Amino acid sequence: MHIKQQTLLIGLCLFCTYFIWGSTYLAIRFGIESFPPFLMAGIRFTVAGLILFALMRYLGAPNPNRQQWLGAGVVGLLLPALGNGTVCYVQQTVSSSVAALAIATAPIWMAIFSSIWGHKITAREWLGVAVGLLGIGLLNLGGSLHGNLAGALLLIFAAATWSFGSVWSKRLAMPDGFMASAVQMLVGGLALLLISSLQGESWPQQISHKSWAAMVFLVVLGSLVAYSAYQYLLNTVRPLVASSNTFINPIVAFVLGMVFANEHVTGMEVTALAVILIGVFLVLSNPNKEL
Repeated sequence: MHIKQQTLLIGLCLFCTYFIWGSTYLAIRFGIESFPPFLMAGIRFTVAGLILFALMRYLGAPNPNRQQWLGAGVVGLLLPALGNGTVCYVQQTVSSSVAALAIATAPIWMAIFSSIWGHKITAREWLGVAVGLLGIGLLNLGGSLHGNLAGALLLIFAAATWSFGSVWSKRLAMPDGFMASAVQMLVGGLALLLISSLQGESWPQQISHKSWAAMVFLVVLGSLVAYSAYQYLLNTVRPLVASSNTFINPIVAFVLGMVFANEHVTGMEVTALAVILIGVFLVLSNPNKEL
């Protein structure tokens, strides 16, 4: 691909992860007003995965081999299933803006997990890690995470599993192109449907128009477009650059939550936002190109 074309595509993919993903937290909130959380996430990724898989096969993409299914399947379990599925579950009790803010720590976890494969964490990155964790601590002092230790730990778990899968994916066998996204979403979606069944979730008796619209948004824009854009970025640029959406997502989620869901943002949450973004900046601005 021509360098200018690739640069344009990278910019477009970053735009998708910045603004579309920032709005998915509000869409999740609207979706779980009718759908149980794991069922909603399972339908979202299974449908998107099936559509993209069928489209790629129609366009001539080969069926992934066993190693590629295994590699993409592992990432599907870590990102869509454990990462996003946990966020959907926690958003039953916390606001969409706070959920987005907690997930903003992803680059910090990426820096930590990259050390597994030989990356030496610099003093600047350690400072960023410490500042980011301080921001998470502030979320527990005020706002919708106050007194909700389980919710806070689950959001940290979601950010950590998403980050670990993102870093590990660079070292696993993957199908070519967007077929990797298709397999990841399909495996992750089916795992979520299994979790939904084990949790005893059932199809809702009534589904609001708002929840249906949220589901369509999550399948088409949140998954087919933005998730595929993120996977392209992971394969093209450094994982931490691919995760730079964490600067914008919380701000988008804060604004949309206040405007469309009447969510109240406390002063402590605004302070936590600033502290976490400073920590993320310290990690992302590290000159080491390994991340």
